[in-house]
Amino acid sequence: MPIQILPRKLPRNIAAFIGNSGAKLGIDPNAITSFGLLGAVCAAWLVGTNFLLTAGILYLFFSALDFVDGAVARASGKASSFGAVLDAVLDRAGETIMITGCVWYFVYRDEHWQTLVALVAIFGSVAVSFVKSEGERRGFEIYEGFFRRQERVMILGIGLIADGLTIAIIILAVLANITALQRLFSLVTRIKSQS
Repeated sequence: MPIQILPRKLPRNIAAFIGNSGAKLGIDPNAITSFGLLGAVCAAWLVGTNFLLTAGILYLFFSALDFVDGAVARASGKASSFGAVLDAVLDRAGETIMITGCVWYFVYRDEHWQTLVALVAIFGSVAVSFVKSEGERRGFEIYEGFFRRQERVMILGIGLIADGLTIAIIILAVLANITALQRLFSLVTRIKSQS
């Protein structure tokens, strides 16, 4: 069983409460997903313009909506393949946009090696998700690695709030790429075992 720092899902009773509340209010789960992306765009702009504390709070809040949209979709009977794909794509887009905001921040401050590390972080975050989706396409569930999206969001959000963006980006770049390699090794091993 892979090590997980944060849970993949909300506890069932909390998810049911949130989902039922959202369903009663008639909230569309895809609108929640899209709202989450909008929040990431706003947070990225705030990073680029040096409002790091506000950006961190905003990013953590809007990223938490990723736990909400699925719960509302299930409770309202609106769960669909389209919604699942939209959620996955917008989550990845939001994270990439957010780290791009960090690149903007470092470039503006002429912090060259930090800029490079942030670009490496973008690659790692995309690679983690790509290897997982490639595994699913081949019929494998890939959860290896302890630095999934939840952990990446938490580290970046805390780093922004605590005025430690450089440290957060270094952690993100290193651990996201290690996680991607862990998942790639697991996928290759499973493919070879079927050969």
